[in-house]
Amino acid sequence: MQTAVHVLGVLCRLPAPILLIVIVGTACTNSEEARGSLPASVSEPGFTGTLSFSGIPDQDASRWVRRYEALEDYLSGELGIKVEGVPAADYAAVVLAFRHGDIQIGWFGGLTSVQARLAVPGADAILQRPEDERFHSVFVVNTDAEVEDLAGLAGLRFTFGSESSTSGHLMPHHFLLEAGVDPERDFHGLPNFSGSHDTTWKLVESGAYQAGALSEAVWDRAMEEGRVDSSKVRELNRTPAYFDYNWTVRPDLDQDFGQGFTAALTDALLDVDDPDVLELFSTTRFIETTNENYEVIADIARAIGIVR
Repeated sequence: MQTAVHVLGVLCRLPAPILLIVIVGTACTNSEEARGSLPASVSEPGFTGTLSFSGIPDQDASRWVRRYEALEDYLSGELGIKVEGVPAADYAAVVLAFRHGDIQIGWFGGLTSVQARLAVPGADAILQRPEDERFHSVFVVNTDAEVEDLAGLAGLRFTFGSESSTSGHLMPHHFLLEAGVDPERDFHGLPNFSGSHDTTWKLVESGAYQAGALSEAVWDRAMEEGRVDSSKVRELNRTPAYFDYNWTVRPDLDQDFGQGFTAALTDALLDVDDPDVLELFSTTRFIETTNENYEVIADIARAIGIVR
């Protein structure tokens, strides 16, 4: 008690400016000590959990792996949580993983996005590439086939990509019907499903199939890289434009990872500026999109009988 009285007496005799410094310094020290004693979750608010994502295996496996390894590192740094890419055997496996919550976000084609949203009510297509506002399928033919238009494909051996592919099956199927060719009865036997866009043009180039349909992005890149033997396979037709690939997210992200997580994830993907990461997605940036942009895809899928 005597010590406290002595200190108080000393403080009272100090000039006003010095007294103010002492008081402020003591308050700051006490404040710092108080902050240091708070739990980390209070002093440094953030997200928790492990974000799992996947994407349709629409091209060669090595590019698929490099694409998602790069994205793992980027999103983990931006969101402050563990992020892992989940390999997928085929298109249907990605939709199934999304349905069961094994992945929370998926890089889907237009059709698989529709299937994923039907399986998980409330899910949203949030982002796409600028190219996906006006995407096209490419019909290719073996150079031995004397074909000038889509109607001329009747009677040939034909291969699509994956059965669940928008650009490799759904939209080519739709445009073939418009041209008067029914894929179920007008080809030489039932059409094949190659499983990926790269495999499609290679099958046509080899002569195993006389014609096929695939993503314009995969075909254009293969041409630019000089991997296509133009003496054996050529482009026949490029379809009218439609909406295609997008990032689709489950509706429970904020509940599972923390309030505001969906917005933070969206912003992180919008802000990707690493050209190496973007090149693996065949784009220069991501832009916002909505479920409504894919209603035409859903209508065509219903008409063909792929979804109900």
